Parts: sequence; C-alpha cells; structure tokens
Amino acid sequence: MSRREELNPQVYARVGGILYLVIIAAGMFGELGVRDRLIVSGNAARTATNVLAFEGLWRLGIAGDLVMHVCDIPLMLIFYALLKPVSKYLAVLAVLFTLAQTAALIAFKLNLLVGLFFVGDFAYLNAFQPAQREALMYVFVKADAYGFGVGLIFFGCACLILGYLIWRSSYLPRTIGALMQVAGVCYLVNSFALILAPKVASALFPAILVPSFIAELSLCLWLLLKGVDAQKWQARAQLTAPCRS
Repeated sequence: MSRREELNPQVYARVGGILYLVIIAAGMFGELGVRDRLIVSGNAARTATNVLAFEGLWRLGIAGDLVMHVCDIPLMLIFYALLKPVSKYLAVLAVLFTLAQTAALIAFKLNLLVGLFFVGDFAYLNAFQPAQREALMYVFVKADAYGFGVGLIFFGCACLILGYLIWRSSYLPRTIGALMQVAGVCYLVNSFALILAPKVASALFPAILVPSFIAELSLCLWLLLKGVDAQKWQARAQLTAPCRS
C-alpha cells in the first residue's frame, strides 16, 4: 500500500491557511501600509522626499514582500498535496504558474531597492541633477508596479486552475472554487489592461481586484478554520493511487 496516506490533509490545510494569511497580511502591508502612503502618483519629487524621510518603512515594505514570496513556495507545495488526487498534472501546472509569478515578482522587487539608491546621500549621485535623481527613482517605482501586473498574469492562470481543482475536489467548497476562478479572470483582466490600455486599468482599479481579495481570503480562512473533508480526501486519494502488487 502506498505511503501517501501518511499525509494528514487537515494538518496541511491548517499550515496552508497560516501561510496564506501571512501572504495576505504582508501583501496588504506592502501595498497599503507602505507604497500607497509614500508614493504620490505623477509626482516624482514628493515621492522621493517621502521615501527618503521614511526609508526604514520603505525597506520594511520590501522585506515584507520578500517574506510573502518565501511563503508562496511552501503554500504551493501544500496546494499540490491537497489537490493532486483531483488531477496530478493540473496541480503541477498550478505550481509552475505560481513559481513563474513568484520569480517575476522577486526580480521586479529589485526596482524598489534600485529606486532607493537614487535618493540616498552618495557621492556618485553628484553626476545627476536632483530632478533627474527623483525622476529616475520614480521610473523604477513605476517599473515595480508594472512588474507586479506581469507577475499576476501567471498567478491569474494559477487561480483558474486551482479554482477548477477545488470545484472538482468534493472535499473543498465549490463556491470557493468558483470564486478562485473569478479571481483568476480579474487578475488577467487587470494585468492585460495595465499593459494594453493603462487608462482603462486606472478606471478599473482597485474595484477589479475586490473579487480576487474576497476569493483568496475565503480560501485562506476556510483552510485555517475548516480545513478539508478528510474522509473524502482519503477516498479520492485512494482512487488515484497507483496500484501496487
């Protein structure tokens, strides 16, 4: 008999819920608690002044983002373990999409650090005029925002797959599966609008991401408070387990 029954789906679900909660909290802190407070849209000078005045907060926001991305990886392993009985290959595909998202977001996150270099008190910055330094800093901040949108394209695809697997699972609520698929569509619409039609994206944001927040928070809380139907998970896992002589 396969040793996969050693996996306790409830333990995995609870740990996944904790990781997801950390991800949501860290993400909200970075966006709402740091960047929304310090970045002044269209105003490079004020943004640079704010970042320089609250450099510690800016760096803390970056660190929080990195913690979020560190948590992404074990969370996807947990989703794979929980949803593999539904479809092994789709569960792997969801992991791959999420890893692509995480790699992209980590790479683009360097823009926030590079932007910080332009507002410091360094001798090498004497080659630039103050207005040039502020503009360059703002360009890197904008690059991070667009990089976030690019990363969410991959995560939107992952949400569509996760939503389908949850819908088909029978041991997690179908409603949450449907919500996750709606979240995936919203992420894709928001990201492609940002790239193809920025004015449309500005009109849609932040309302377009409200369903995504509801879906992810619902999944997080369900995993944390309810977990999975362990009996149904075990039954599904046994059906898909490879036969052994």
